[in-house]
Amino acid sequence: MQIRPERAQDIPVIHALTREAFADAPHRDGTEQDVVDALRAAGALSVSLVAEEGGALVGHVALSPVTLSDGSEDWYGLGPISVAPPHQGRGLGSALMQAALAALEERGAAGCVLLGDPGYYGRFGFRADPRLRLAGVPQEYFQAVLLKGAWPDAEVRYHAAFGG
Repeated sequence: MQIRPERAQDIPVIHALTREAFADAPHRDGTEQDVVDALRAAGALSVSLVAEEGGALVGHVALSPVTLSDGSEDWYGLGPISVAPPHQGRGLGSALMQAALAALEERGAAGCVLLGDPGYYGRFGFRADPRLRLAGVPQEYFQAVLLKGAWPDAEVRYHAAFGG
């Protein structure tokens, strides 16, 4: 498996892959693939990595900037992250997570937030912290990892592509 930045020819495959990966997800809203497209169209898809295996794309992760109410800079939101259903449970999601965090460190990011299962994302250093809040979301599912500096105390807002 190889993880690399997306290429222009990957875009329709990423769309289909994301739709397929979330088709049966319990907490999906059905727009995950559209969010990736809208971030890209707005120039807000800061990092877009694909996992390629045997010449086929089998995974994707998106990172985009988030806004913090206290003015903290260089914070990103991770998601959506997608692995094609036949390839799930084989470590591709973990590899994409590690590559995404490494890409953020290379960019000098201060931190990253995500919305997801604490049991899964905790292994990558993510944790719920009451200092970072996302309106309308139970605190335990909104998690962050600090990459540099101090923890901000702020409300977090995702890019408008997320529909919020």
